[in-house]
Amino acid sequence: MTEPDAHISGTWRQWLTDRSIRAVLWLLLALPYRWRVPLCGWIMARLIAPMAGWPQRIRDNLSHTLPDLPEDQIARMVARVPENIGRTVIEIYSGAEFIARTTELPLTGGGVAALEAAHAASQPVILATGHFGNYDAVRAALIARGYKLGALYRPMSNPWFNDHYVQAIGTIGQPLFERGRQGMGQMLKHLRAGGMLGILPDQRMHKGVKLTFFGQEALTALSAADMALKYNAVLIPTYAIRQPDGLSFQIIVDPPIPHSTPEIMTQALNDNLERLIRQYPEQWFWIHRRWKP
Repeated sequence: MTEPDAHISGTWRQWLTDRSIRAVLWLLLALPYRWRVPLCGWIMARLIAPMAGWPQRIRDNLSHTLPDLPEDQIARMVARVPENIGRTVIEIYSGAEFIARTTELPLTGGGVAALEAAHAASQPVILATGHFGNYDAVRAALIARGYKLGALYRPMSNPWFNDHYVQAIGTIGQPLFERGRQGMGQMLKHLRAGGMLGILPDQRMHKGVKLTFFGQEALTALSAADMALKYNAVLIPTYAIRQPDGLSFQIIVDPPIPHSTPEIMTQALNDNLERLIRQYPEQWFWIHRRWKP
């Protein structure tokens, strides 16, 4: 067993956790794709989620936002939300096999024409999605069509896990922009050159603005709308809805959000995602502390 790299700042516990994760990933990736994806979902739902305290967090979020939800539906959500997350994780790590399943997916929805027109005119585009279905399926499908789509990501707190996680999402497509001064500079240069940017604005941001999500106050970053206004970018909500087979997706491109104020545009993004979650509640990552005081 090798020791943690001296140049990486992290704890021994983080290093051991990463080694355990690498071992599980290695075993799963040795299996055929159609087996590994549901198996990773099962492992996440039955083993990892209880240890991480996810069932209670899901229940707390549902109690806060959907207090009238029947217990049988809550129990189903507690089981199915971690399962979707597990499937998403191993799909991202499956690289070429995952990409191959997205390249032929048709683009559907009322925003397809606007997206294609912006691409043809090299106009900047910000694709706002959420931690829903498998958000990287959208990126893989569009990059396969020749779209210059970059992605903004937040580094993981575990530096050893972050190392191979970034490699995995980088396999799906480039460029990637890490949150921070250097990454933001590269990202803005990409946008100014007529590129597209994928962003997930559905997590709580400490310095965000108080908007609403499921009727509750939620701190939300205005960055997607701010950039759309500053760089004359088209702001388009996009999603990948997991299909009943658990392996395929429907790519949805909704109509662009009209330019107005950052607050109005961002609230429209919240409302758009909420509408989709209400249709497919088990596909959103209810484990996030979205409404944390």
